[in-house]
Amino acid sequence: MWLGPHVTTSENQKVFLRKNVLVPGGRFGGAKFTFACDNQCSVFINGTKIGENTDFNNPTGKEVKEYLKRGNNVIAVVAANAEAEGPAGFIARLDLELDTQSPRIVTDDSWVGALKEVPGWKTTLKAPEEYKAVTKIAQLGGGAWTGVTEKVFDSALLLKEVEATPTDGLVVAKGFKVELLYDVPKDAQGSWVNMCSLPNGDLIVSDQYGSLYRVTPPGIGQPATDTHVSRLDIELGRAHGLLWAFESLYVMVNGGNQYKSGLYRVKDTNGDGAFDDVRLLREISGGGEHGPHAILAHPDGNNLVVVCGNSTKLTAMDSSRVPLVWDEDLLHERTYGRGFMRGVPAPGGWIAKVDPEGNNWELLATGFRNQFDAAFDSEGELFAYDADMEWDVNTPWYRPTRICHVVSGAEFGWRNGSGKWPVYYPDSVPPVVNVGPGSPTGVCFGYGTKFPSKYQNALFACDWSYGKLYAVHLHPDGSTYSGELEEFIAGTPLPLTDVVVGAQDGALYFTIGGRRTKSGLYRVTYHGEADSTSHEIAGKEFALRKHRRAIEAFHRPIGEKAVSDSIPTLESSDRALRFASRVALEHQPVELWQDKILAHPSDQVALNGMLALTRVGNPTLKPAILKRLYDIPYAKLNSTQKILWLRVCGLVFMRLGAANADEAMQIKEYLENKFPTPNAAINSEVLKLLVYAESETVTASAVNLMVNAPTQEEQIDYAKTLRHQLKGWTPELRREYFEWFLQAANYRGGASFTMFLENIKKDAVASLSTADSESLADVISQSLEQTNPLNYAKREIVKQWDLSELVELATEGMRDRDFERGAKLFGEANCFACHRFNGRGGAIGPDLTTISGRFSKKDLLESIVKPNKEISDQYAATTFITVDGKVVTGRVANLSGDNIMVQTNMLDPGNFTSIDTKMIDEQFPSKNSLMPEGLLNTLNRDEVLDLLAFLLSRGDPSSPMFKK
Repeated sequence: MWLGPHVTTSENQKVFLRKNVLVPGGRFGGAKFTFACDNQCSVFINGTKIGENTDFNNPTGKEVKEYLKRGNNVIAVVAANAEAEGPAGFIARLDLELDTQSPRIVTDDSWVGALKEVPGWKTTLKAPEEYKAVTKIAQLGGGAWTGVTEKVFDSALLLKEVEATPTDGLVVAKGFKVELLYDVPKDAQGSWVNMCSLPNGDLIVSDQYGSLYRVTPPGIGQPATDTHVSRLDIELGRAHGLLWAFESLYVMVNGGNQYKSGLYRVKDTNGDGAFDDVRLLREISGGGEHGPHAILAHPDGNNLVVVCGNSTKLTAMDSSRVPLVWDEDLLHERTYGRGFMRGVPAPGGWIAKVDPEGNNWELLATGFRNQFDAAFDSEGELFAYDADMEWDVNTPWYRPTRICHVVSGAEFGWRNGSGKWPVYYPDSVPPVVNVGPGSPTGVCFGYGTKFPSKYQNALFACDWSYGKLYAVHLHPDGSTYSGELEEFIAGTPLPLTDVVVGAQDGALYFTIGGRRTKSGLYRVTYHGEADSTSHEIAGKEFALRKHRRAIEAFHRPIGEKAVSDSIPTLESSDRALRFASRVALEHQPVELWQDKILAHPSDQVALNGMLALTRVGNPTLKPAILKRLYDIPYAKLNSTQKILWLRVCGLVFMRLGAANADEAMQIKEYLENKFPTPNAAINSEVLKLLVYAESETVTASAVNLMVNAPTQEEQIDYAKTLRHQLKGWTPELRREYFEWFLQAANYRGGASFTMFLENIKKDAVASLSTADSESLADVISQSLEQTNPLNYAKREIVKQWDLSELVELATEGMRDRDFERGAKLFGEANCFACHRFNGRGGAIGPDLTTISGRFSKKDLLESIVKPNKEISDQYAATTFITVDGKVVTGRVANLSGDNIMVQTNMLDPGNFTSIDTKMIDEQFPSKNSLMPEGLLNTLNRDEVLDLLAFLLSRGDPSSPMFKK
């Protein structure tokens, strides 16, 4: 029955319950304890915590034989009605398996309780005198808990004990071995999220919500049972960052209410091997999973680097490599979905350098969403793994998780809502490589491992939600890098939290856990063939990186030398060099360089210099900047330069003053005949400017572009801008615009997707006149409901294409193809819903832009016609069978406590099926691809060839495969 205290409980009141249990001699086969509490409790047997319950609708079931002894035992319960009103109660059942009987002990009037903790109450056989009889509230299945029945209690006994992911279920790179060194007892030691290596080979690890622990791993080849774990005897924990440096343990606390968030230094002052001095160096305002995170050792040997997510308030800086002029820089007001981080302004997540005493702070980079960790390479170049906003999936402003080269003064363009900057904005730094949906956590380089050279130089990056440890192979690319992803280790589930190199044994260590999920500590060693490959630095690229670093030395006030050295580099074809030079100019007094930029004969130099002028100049420069802009022959610019021209033009009106009537007319005269173009990014930026200038002629072209664009992302982008358009509408165009929303309701995306569409429509409706609202009432009154769940284009089956037929076609017919029709077919076949191609489309599946370099025509066609023949581990699904017979197939994409969230339909990435890991009876890789079969069967001969040519083109419409 449900028990309560002998007096009425109040909000946040704790109750201490206990019961003596006798286990007689003889055979003792087992003991199962099942319990539930409204609304939370912790249970102890003979003083040892055996579990907790925070959801009375889901009782906790535990095998507790190991905690009981023959003779008298004490069950003790700390129950609380935390932050809740209404009834509080506890109910439990202990089933013993003895030699001749199976007694069942339940909560009844033999239990006693108190309202305060009494010394020894968890272990002494005689209850302290403060303990009184408890109140019987209701029978099982009664009172306020009718949903908690005997059947529910019985099912709790079926639940399996959650263990750390076993290594035999992991997919591991060839030649490597993974050991599970330590299965972390969650109730006692929590869920581990961070670690660092000590010089002697020990590790320090942190429970996300609790203490710090020292781990002494066993020697290579020694049993995992030799792993020793002990709690650090200091009042500090909840760390998201740990670092051993300067004979100290640095701790970045993300503390909530228990500890102040910020950077701490912990020392052993008397040399006895125990930490005894804890000092807060700098309190940092921010908490939760987007708060302060990692700490790194700076390669100069004299400083630290701290990494903070986008809900961390920027702490006071003594200097900054980032020009202190950031703003939202959006020509039109953004829209919102569910509103996470709504109202939080730039600069977003940031990285700073600080001295060992926490005194002198320098801002290095801004504009991240939530980069949990970062690492320096052997040249002192910094790399971070930034997070996506999963609610934005399949919108034009969705940015996949990505590896970022954190150059000096970097701005990565995170803004809240739909305001995230596109990667092509020249005042931002693009990623080294897009990874895709996921949850970035720890990163480290493989330096110091006893691995092949390729892996010693790899950046190892943890994806928590999809359970993948990537080896990112970085390749010099101009003055920066490009990256190649390798799935080094993967598992389901495998919520990776951190990765470090052992200081003594040359092994790689990683942890799983976080958000109260089950934790484990693993070790990776290499047992393959010896590797003699050397890692050499490319000469040309090294010279370019050296040049960039020389320019970055001017990222502080210098004067004329910085100006004279930086301006010529604005001419460079290297984006990172141009970025470094512009930032250098922005640090110098504008009077030293504004005239040189405006008078410069090179349009490339002038455009990049004017980008700086719009950010740091004053409004009196506006006419001169506009004149220089309009003197540039736009038609002669390449696509990158056109984007730059458009960005500068927009920033003039964002930063230096709104357009007057003459300036708006000038925009229209210059751009109206340049829209639309085959380039979606240019179309997006031109439309923003023409809507801003209230162009009447652009409306019809933009609506036509919106309804016919091949991807939902492009369509939404145009619709978002057109919601601000006031001119050029006809009744027919208005109706076509609003009818598009009814079709768009069938598109699918992240958790905010439908709300984004609704808010775009709401803003557009608000701009209507009364007469227009009345004439469109039949359309705008309709709610955005899904009417075509799969969103496939309605096409008839043409034929069942055979692979040999298709290969023969592809061999003979790849001339005079139609690029635009291929792109349109890629969208109609729903390929864009999952796949990204040349910067367009979704991000759930692999990016297909460079597929022609990896697949022959035959291999590509076979992967489409027979998607189940060979399934990449990176995108494979898993089938789960639960103890009650439920079957779920999909990809694990999120976790919380003992629950995993499974994506079962890649066309609906915001929809998840929850599975309690304690209910999983069996799991195995699915033999079926998440990509459907028969995608080509609705296409005729020419359509198949156009689609194939599009896939092989790398997004280049000028390829010889296409009509001239």
